Amino acid sequence: MSPPKLLRTWSCAALLPLLSLGLLGGCSHQPLKADRVSAPLPPAIVPAPGAAVATASAPGTSEVAATASAPDPAPSSASAAPSGDVSPADTGSADQVVGPPADSLVASKQTDLLDRMRHGFMLEDVDEPAVDSQLNWFANHPDFLERTFGRAELWLYYIVDQLEQRNMPRELALLPVIESAFEPYAYSRARASGLWQFMSDTGRRFGLKQDWWYDGRRDPIEATRAALDYLQALHDEFNGDWLLAIAAYDCGELAVGRAVARNQRLGLPTDFWHLRLPTETRGYVPELLAMRRLVADPARYGLEFSHIPDEPYFVEVGTGGQIDLQVVATIAGISVDELYELNPAFHRWATDPTGPFRLLVPTDAAEGLEETLAQLTPEQRMRVEHYTVRRGDTVARIALHFKTRPEVIRELNNLGPDDRPVIATDLRVPSHDIQLPYKVARAAMLADAPVRLYRRGRRPRIHIVRRGDTLYSVAQRLGTDVNTLAELNGLDPHDALRAGQRLRVSAAVSGGHSRASARARHTGAVVASADGSRRLTYVVRRGDTLYRIARLLQVTVDDLIAWNGTVGERALRPGQVLVAFVKSRS
Repeated sequence: MSPPKLLRTWSCAALLPLLSLGLLGGCSHQPLKADRVSAPLPPAIVPAPGAAVATASAPGTSEVAATASAPDPAPSSASAAPSGDVSPADTGSADQVVGPPADSLVASKQTDLLDRMRHGFMLEDVDEPAVDSQLNWFANHPDFLERTFGRAELWLYYIVDQLEQRNMPRELALLPVIESAFEPYAYSRARASGLWQFMSDTGRRFGLKQDWWYDGRRDPIEATRAALDYLQALHDEFNGDWLLAIAAYDCGELAVGRAVARNQRLGLPTDFWHLRLPTETRGYVPELLAMRRLVADPARYGLEFSHIPDEPYFVEVGTGGQIDLQVVATIAGISVDELYELNPAFHRWATDPTGPFRLLVPTDAAEGLEETLAQLTPEQRMRVEHYTVRRGDTVARIALHFKTRPEVIRELNNLGPDDRPVIATDLRVPSHDIQLPYKVARAAMLADAPVRLYRRGRRPRIHIVRRGDTLYSVAQRLGTDVNTLAELNGLDPHDALRAGQRLRVSAAVSGGHSRASARARHTGAVVASADGSRRLTYVVRRGDTLYRIARLLQVTVDDLIAWNGTVGERALRPGQVLVAFVKSRS
């Protein structure tokens, strides 16, 4: 087949005549400030003046535990009024919409969002060693809190507002801290995704659309709606017990229901603290309660949160149909990275052709944008090239050449499932110039092959180094590359090996492609030189787990195991040095 004939029909420059002719139609927002970045600067979390910083210690023996019985400054009863805007008579029904609407001036009177959230705390603070232990970990990791609440600034206002409208405990706004560290691109080894970490089936159960273009689990608007629907349903199922509802959100209502039924048969209490639940869930609820206590009074634990404005960071803008995100970013005057940061559900270069037909944009970039988008022609809305169909072409072959799917070619050209391309006609195809930000490309790859990336059941293979072996010779013998092998074991490619040393290799190496190299190809998490990652070392502290360290460093547990050859939690010991390769943000 002769080389395809391409004719470029769109570029960012094509929008310049629109801008100069005033097609913006009222888009008169001020130019971006010089200090705008792709995400808001994280709040500084520093030791409060005159406060004693908690020190790490064994669970149950910390300074935090010693002060756990002190009265909490936030309301400690589940029946307490959630805020000054809600009268006691309004708190009887969780389904009743109370408080001011999202755009109400009354809702914006308070100046600090965390203060507004504290006034709506409803969960009872409990004196439990598990809460003290979790709080001690948070208090000793201010870097984790700083990064997490820096990301939270984008979403927290919206979540708190939705909780107020539903009269639900404002502590639930802190669940994404536990679930994803407020990273909407978070993807667990169990294939849960988004701020609220929905599994695929659970997401569909609560109306979260998932297809090649879009994953509603990563849509902060839709996923928040689904998470609060789910939590409210669990609250009702467990007779108004929020701790059981939160536990069920983590491990499922069936697991909690069975544990409750078991205790009932044995004549034992059926509250959360007396149930036999999975280990992760037994730590999950205390984590939320610990975060609640920390946010309620950070100075008590030697920390100080910076001011978070009590105002929306983003607004919704209608797109009027499918549109290229680069086009929107160019017209709005923001970076593509920032637009994807606010719209993480879209993991391709354009929005979903079947909806939702809206995007989130910063409030100062929204004026006139919707009207401008409505005036774009179809050719201006999408970065496409034209391909002339040749003899022997099929939709599948054309899609393969342009690294896309047949459905995309059909959608771009209004072809039915049985339609064949006609020789010598032009087809619209995605532009070759499209490059997605790192997180978006990774999300697309995970959507394309989630099962292959997270297969279980294969134990890692260990290679014993012989005298004279080098990383290069071992990699050649095993059919992998030296960089992958080195990084899989936390080594530099030029490090010397010693006889008897154990090298971790995947069980799939003998077939020609290691599991680690597959992860590198699909997620970019292993090959530091290819994706701009930087090598970090982490010193294990008392009480650390692989899960906690992975969350702190924003990597996966599987990656930590791959990089360090760590097998299970028992291999962790205080003072141990772990290696991680962390993606640098530009």
